[in-house]
Amino acid sequence: MPESVSGKLKSVFPAPIYRDTVLAPVFVDAQRFYLEPLLQIQYAHTLMLGRVGIMEHNEVVQCIRALDGLDLEKIRSAKYDGSFEDLYFFVERELAGVCGYENAGKMHTARSRNDIDLTMYRMVLRGRLASLMSRLLDVRTSLVKLAWEHRASLMPAYTHNQPAQPTTLGHYLMAIIECFERDFERLDAAIPRVNRSPMGACAITTTGFGIDRHYVAQMLGFEGLQVNSYGAIAAVDYVAESCSMLATCMLNLGRLAQDLLQWCSVEFGYLRLSDGYVQISSIMPQKRNPVPLEHVRILASKALTQSQALLGCLHNTPFADINDSEDDLQPMVYSAFDDAERSLRLLAGALEEVEVCTDRMAACADANFLTVTELADTLVRSTGMSFHSAHEIVSKAVKVMLGAYDPVKIIAYVRQILAEQYSHLPTPEAGLLERALLAKNFVAVRKIDGGPAPEALEPEIERALQLVTKDKLKLQAHLERFSTAREQLHDAARSLLASSGD
Repeated sequence: MPESVSGKLKSVFPAPIYRDTVLAPVFVDAQRFYLEPLLQIQYAHTLMLGRVGIMEHNEVVQCIRALDGLDLEKIRSAKYDGSFEDLYFFVERELAGVCGYENAGKMHTARSRNDIDLTMYRMVLRGRLASLMSRLLDVRTSLVKLAWEHRASLMPAYTHNQPAQPTTLGHYLMAIIECFERDFERLDAAIPRVNRSPMGACAITTTGFGIDRHYVAQMLGFEGLQVNSYGAIAAVDYVAESCSMLATCMLNLGRLAQDLLQWCSVEFGYLRLSDGYVQISSIMPQKRNPVPLEHVRILASKALTQSQALLGCLHNTPFADINDSEDDLQPMVYSAFDDAERSLRLLAGALEEVEVCTDRMAACADANFLTVTELADTLVRSTGMSFHSAHEIVSKAVKVMLGAYDPVKIIAYVRQILAEQYSHLPTPEAGLLERALLAKNFVAVRKIDGGPAPEALEPEIERALQLVTKDKLKLQAHLERFSTAREQLHDAARSLLASSGD
């Protein structure tokens, strides 16, 4: 019942509104995201307390038995009733019911919910980073296969959303692949900075007990300590960086999705999704809507926006232990990673079954004046004139066509100008100028590093394929570190119980 203070009714903890708006939702999130890492922390910290002599051997044994005996289904399905503050205290109460109040209380020696919370956040986040890297590898694998298959498939390259010059689909896809390679590199580099243990920082200034922070870090799969205790509790750059990396990846993904959607339109007609990846209209019988690509786009946009929102939420907050960076914020991070993974997974699936309309793309590459840059280049090479002069000649030829592309007329006009104004220069053969206006030739002569010609492009696609293999090994190393730590923690607990005759 509420207490009366100075004639006013005052709630006892937890006040019903506080319970319903904060504690209950936070408890549900903790059940979903933090039960497993919390229990791993309980095991690792308790084993450490025994190793350094802060807890007696028999006390540690009783606590490990209690941890083993927890009814996890009961914990996962528990409804918040206000008789405890949060998941930590609920688990502590359950432990006390098995190993006794004093033993359960001793488990909390030399630690705080502060360092426990930050440790859980980092453990969850490192897993999310690794999972996102895995999805990104799937997309890169699909793109590399498509790039190799269509390394010679002609298509227009676009600038300012207008057809600009011929290239190949393989050349375009390699540009996207390079973006995703850098995204993977950034995510991979973020993991070691996330994967630092705050345990032992306690509230914010460590402890007077002689604990072994390194042992706990090793048992939990961390690569080292977040050394300074103040920073271990107060710093938020570990999550800000991760979300920034995620946002950059989603920016790249969204731009690709936008292009693919355009290419699926009737006006472009470059791509056709398989029947499994289109939806029909309830009224228009002819419709084949590539809506999965719209879902890729919106999911990427949601992930990016949530990632940016994290930076806004943390901006100008105190450098301290604050709830702004904790209970209400962390689930938004996981939502962003969930949406990003869904987006990448969906795109990888659609790409596996996509049909590329190569004839349509090639026809567009050979139209709309896309090759006239090479015509100007050919004039430079064959006559020795400056590119400025060549550009001016070809530009005039394009203008007199009034938008109606006709290679024969363009060549005739160029030769006329050369005869009238540049008779002192060698006159290029008509066949040479005709080749200059072929999209296939345009691509073939662009053979320097980074170009679309086979000599330049094919080694790059092969490099990208090899890098996928190398990056899979990097990801596997992270995952093995996490799984090995779980096994070591399990083995250490079993060894302790075995030494006591269990």
